[in-house]
Amino acid sequence: MNTAPSELKGLARLKLFWALSRTPHGLLDMTTPALAAGLWLGTFPGPGVALLGLLTIFAGYTAVYALNDVVDYQIDLKRIHRIPSDPTLPPDLDSAIYRHPIAQGYLGYYEGLIWALSWGAVAFIGAYVLNPVCAGIFILGCFLEAVYCLMLKVSPVRAVINGIVKTLGPVAAVFAVDPSPDAVFVLTLFATFFLWELGGQNIPNDCTDIKEDRRLGAQTFPVLYGLELSAYTILTTLPAAFLLTFVLFSISPAMFGPVSYGAVAVAGILLLLLPAFRFYRSNDPQHAMYLFNQASLYPAALFLIVAVRLFVSAMK
Repeated sequence: MNTAPSELKGLARLKLFWALSRTPHGLLDMTTPALAAGLWLGTFPGPGVALLGLLTIFAGYTAVYALNDVVDYQIDLKRIHRIPSDPTLPPDLDSAIYRHPIAQGYLGYYEGLIWALSWGAVAFIGAYVLNPVCAGIFILGCFLEAVYCLMLKVSPVRAVINGIVKTLGPVAAVFAVDPSPDAVFVLTLFATFFLWELGGQNIPNDCTDIKEDRRLGAQTFPVLYGLELSAYTILTTLPAAFLLTFVLFSISPAMFGPVSYGAVAVAGILLLLLPAFRFYRSNDPQHAMYLFNQASLYPAALFLIVAVRLFVSAMK
């Protein structure tokens, strides 16, 4: 007989907490700060900074993703128990383990809150040791994440807030390895991942939830402006993010060559442009989910390109 998720014990129960923090998706997002630090330094950071940075990144993303479900608890209850999900949609990367485990009753609300606060404390301490500016950025990110959740029925401006939240991680990583980074680099970094988040994550994800959100009375971009305008916005923001990626690589001291730029081009075409164009042509929520899943891989692909380049440089 199968064990219900709410009855799991020990390490098996820990899986529910990883589901709360959407760890499979979070691990992909965690490559973005590492990518930003490597791009700015043009080399690997020292082992002490690298280890503390990795712990802080993991703790920060684990806390913020869990915070999303804690703040959204009442909304998620309605999604889970009152509004049937669309069975035609492909698997959602955010639901790779369990979807909204608190709302489904697999975890207690206060268990989730303690989990989020505990990892948040680890992230804050790590960020403060790296650079107090990073600690301030983390607190700002937590605050904006809560505002983003609470604005579901208020305004589509919440998409802009979410874009800011997602860019704060890589910006903090740059300040973690250099207290006085170049403003042009930071602004280019911010713009690149803000546009990627808006066109490759937030709007596509809301497009897949458009039926649920309409029943909830949510004020998301697709609900207010429709799938056609949403697809057009995606087809505007993602090519811009793709082009800015080349600018970001060009101003890095890592000195990338034709092979690296070619790899960036392939990654952008396969993970951003083709899925975006496919959704634009169809206006199909299934293709929006495919775009979301593919675009989620983009930072990890860029990180792999940068890591290979830095490794090759270090071996010379």
